[in-house]
Amino acid sequence: MTMRRRTFTIGATSVGLGALLARPRLALAALSHEQMVELLKVVDDRQRNNGDWRANAYLEQKEKDKVDVVYETEYFRRSADQKFMILFLKPKASAGQGYLRIDKNLWFYDPSVGKWERRTERERIGGTNSRRSDFDESRLAEEYEPSDEGDDKLGVYTAYKLLLKGKPGLDLAFPEIRIWIDKETKNVLKRQEYALSGRLLRTSYYPKWKKVFSESKKADVWYPEEIRFYDEVEKANSTLIQIRAVDLRPLEANLFTKAWLESKSR
Repeated sequence: MTMRRRTFTIGATSVGLGALLARPRLALAALSHEQMVELLKVVDDRQRNNGDWRANAYLEQKEKDKVDVVYETEYFRRSADQKFMILFLKPKASAGQGYLRIDKNLWFYDPSVGKWERRTERERIGGTNSRRSDFDESRLAEEYEPSDEGDDKLGVYTAYKLLLKGKPGLDLAFPEIRIWIDKETKNVLKRQEYALSGRLLRTSYYPKWKKVFSESKKADVWYPEEIRFYDEVEKANSTLIQIRAVDLRPLEANLFTKAWLESKSR
């Protein structure tokens, strides 16, 4: 793999990302299926608010032979019924566009034509290399069956390395994921996502995690403050996401509707 990755940081610790990938894999750990599922539940629960969520997301898209594009979005979610929405604020050409997930269906709205179109979970959000699931609550234990690939060393971190295969009947952005989970914090450090054919499509790094206290959960909620996606098909393409201004106060009851999103584009 090309050593093109940037600085890898969690908390105050930084290491060169190239060094992370160069370290040899450690001996396999003997996690049972039950232990792996419990581990995924811990990963999910740390990121789950058990309430409402509002945040801003800065997206920077780099593509070969194209001018870099910067997006600013506001996104919302509700744990009780798994509703989700993204509203684009910038650039001007995308302002008012949005995605709404209701009743397990993902819809896209374009105010320039005034129409809603149903999209799959494989939809690239705003044409970037991000997906809806990158902003939504983590549901790894519900959506995937894990298998153990032992421990792996990522720089100074020792990680559980699991291969996750999507459960039948679910519309998932990626049917197969290889994931590295920090043994100490249970934060996700790295993911590789594959097509059904087994082809590697995307590699993601989670260099910065942050926590915020949730009144609805009565505990801390962890979220990736920064995610870096690298396209493994079009090697020159990459996406940076920075999560900002997280707010866990209750949202308006009627927010997750087509009418609400349409009203923001007028």
